Amino acid sequence: LILQTNYLVPKSKDEILTLSSMTLAMKSLCESHNDIWTLMTALELPVSDWEGKWIDVYFDISSKLLEICNGFSSELSRLNQGNLPLKYSASSKQYLQACSLLDDWRQHVSSRNPRIEKCSSMLDNLVGSLDLPKVKNSTKGKVLMQAMYGVKVKTVFICRVFTATFSGSSKKLSNLNVADIHSWAPDFRRLQNLVNEESRVRFSGGKFTVLNELEAVDASVKILYPTIQAGVDTIEIEWLVKTVEELHAGAEKLSQGNDLFAKGVDGFFEAVMTSRDTLLSSMRFDKTVNDHSPGRNRHMQVVH
Repeated sequence: LILQTNYLVPKSKDEILTLSSMTLAMKSLCESHNDIWTLMTALELPVSDWEGKWIDVYFDISSKLLEICNGFSSELSRLNQGNLPLKYSASSKQYLQACSLLDDWRQHVSSRNPRIEKCSSMLDNLVGSLDLPKVKNSTKGKVLMQAMYGVKVKTVFICRVFTATFSGSSKKLSNLNVADIHSWAPDFRRLQNLVNEESRVRFSGGKFTVLNELEAVDASVKILYPTIQAGVDTIEIEWLVKTVEELHAGAEKLSQGNDLFAKGVDGFFEAVMTSRDTLLSSMRFDKTVNDHSPGRNRHMQVVH
């Protein structure tokens, strides 16, 4: 977890709240969740030794994560739909039509997605229950719970940054308190403080958006919209063409960034689903074995 947190620390503040950094963070989440199952295999901790509350907690967390993934996918799809007016306006020679398309784009991307608000509520719930069930009489169980706690903290932090970015509200950010007993705590706090502080600075600036790629497109729209409204004379044509090219390039970069991040979200969704399916399969297998083993020692130690 330390290494995965370290490589998420941006080299400069300009790299914060970009689709490329968000894609990297999502990739890191996939790796962390896959590592949990690798750890379980290494510990040789069978599902039959899990107590019911462990399984209930895991399924509750994973179901929320799947819903959050769906919310992010919904927002990315919405942003991609909003890109269509930009492509038409950048190629339109009808100034009034282009102006209308630019106006449509601003209205579309400035609207709020209710599914992102739902993501925020689910993350609030996860923040309120960061601590996982206590483990007694099992060293392996304690190791697993500590690892799951670290991954949960990392997941909640990253997803809250995404939610704040998409919703345009700094209220969605939160500072998670992690005790120093965890070796990765200092590195995590460093990342959290850097990202949250820079995010709050951008939010306080009253910008249209804090997402870098979206802000770049909006900057071009802000220049083009009033110019087209006022009418374009021949002296400004060369400048106008350059600005339109910048808009087109920005829209293309935004679209490509959206696509890469969407693949990252899909990958995380698959990682969570695979983990759930693996756990369910293990539970069914253990039940089948137990049903055919009447002499099984019922006094075996259970992790709880």
